[in-house]
Amino acid sequence: MNFIPVSQPKIGDREKAYVNQALDSGWVSSLGVFIERLEEEFSRYIGVKHTIAVSNGTVAIHLALAALGIKPGDEVIIPDLTFVATANAVAYCGAVPVLADVDPVSLCLTAETIKAKLTSRTKAIIPVHLYGQPAEMDAIKRLADEHHLWVVEDVAEAHGAAWKGKKVGSWGHCGTFSLYGNKIITTGEGGLITTDDEALAQRLRFLRDHGMSKDKRYWHTELAYNYRITNLQAALGVAQLEQIDQFLSRRKEILGLYQKELKGLPGVTLNPQVPGGESVCWLVCLRHDNWTETSRAQFMQKLKEKGVDSRPFFYPLSQMPIYEQDRKLTPVSNAVYEKGINLPTYIDLTDDQIKTVSRCVRELLA
Repeated sequence: MNFIPVSQPKIGDREKAYVNQALDSGWVSSLGVFIERLEEEFSRYIGVKHTIAVSNGTVAIHLALAALGIKPGDEVIIPDLTFVATANAVAYCGAVPVLADVDPVSLCLTAETIKAKLTSRTKAIIPVHLYGQPAEMDAIKRLADEHHLWVVEDVAEAHGAAWKGKKVGSWGHCGTFSLYGNKIITTGEGGLITTDDEALAQRLRFLRDHGMSKDKRYWHTELAYNYRITNLQAALGVAQLEQIDQFLSRRKEILGLYQKELKGLPGVTLNPQVPGGESVCWLVCLRHDNWTETSRAQFMQKLKEKGVDSRPFFYPLSQMPIYEQDRKLTPVSNAVYEKGINLPTYIDLTDDQIKTVSRCVRELLA
């Protein structure tokens, strides 16, 4: 049996044609029509006024925080269960990532888990829409407004998801997206920041490009960054964005077939739906009530021996040496992470391959 990976990008003729157009134009660096197209077309897709394209999803969060004035000593509330980039971006500002617990179903922050972490030093909240599941953004935004806090959505894994009919990435003061190779759409490496705030958009563009003056070329008035995306990457991204509805539709079909094939397995749940949320299937999430970290690792190894790759849920940040805290402060994230894995999920995954993966899962759980 051929090895089935967890993820791989869908790169077709359209992507190759657009990248070749960028190559033929000679605009291969951080200027070019595809950058403008990507920003304009993504703004329309999310329903915001501005999109700023950057070099990756991590710098998207860092740039957003820097533009909002997050500084050393400030506290930023983030979920304990997320990829480390969310915390690192806070730390890059010299600020303190404050780890809050997550909802046991959505695996996202809630207004209640955030409220428990508020202090006089809290300046911002980063809700992460984990594994394509949207956080309860109306309640979170109300809480943030009450306490005059910035909201930066981390939408790295949830392009196209919505909360109560409004796309994530349009709820907060800004939204940040990853365009890494395993994401719903990709530019290889790349990221996007969305916002409705004109002044914030201008500030983001200024800081993205070394803080160069708009009026005096090669004149710099403050420390800034080179967080630019290239026209070649943007060409790939435009082609991907034009197909995002088809990509999401296929991912939904993939999840549906997994649900059909794995239905009835004791203790197993797949990508639960939360009332009010319209999730997207970035990766199929299989959770087993009885797994421990050890038994999960054994299961994944046996799955690999059958030719099927998988990946574990993210480790809680509270367990990592650089962000370690008392695990009792975030009991849900520290309980749920060891219960979950991600199964192969990508556009070119065939129905037969899904059935093969499902059969292997059933055999190993029998």
